[in-house]
Amino acid sequence: MLRYKLIHPQILAALGGAGHGSQVLIADGNYPFATGAPPGAHRVYLNLAPGMLTVTDVLGVLADAIPIEAARVMVPDTGSEPAIFREFRALLPHVALQPLGRFAFYDAARSPDTALVIATGERRVYANLLLTIGVIPPE
Repeated sequence: MLRYKLIHPQILAALGGAGHGSQVLIADGNYPFATGAPPGAHRVYLNLAPGMLTVTDVLGVLADAIPIEAARVMVPDTGSEPAIFREFRALLPHVALQPLGRFAFYDAARSPDTALVIATGERRVYANLLLTIGVIPPE
């Protein structure tokens, strides 16, 4: 048994094959999982029911497991900031959120660098987060 928060075997395997610069998409329940990421990305479906698991539930675990050097978020065309962004900032205190419009976000998530897509049951809209894995510096 593992002693840290992340114990999901498929997510661990996908992260084990990813490296610096690889991307991880954590997506809300409205995201087009089949077409909104490259075909070669590992897909993990954690969307058991609406509201179960949330994007922030998954982010809290991933932020403990991998170094995150960048975080891109999807913003509405109105430019208003979704309330969930405050929670993202609290979970990623040393990473600035980089806003992208909906279609620019889809393009970024479809990059061949996207190694892992995690589908959640998140019901809040614009709760999509594209993380870039950083490096672990030598001690």
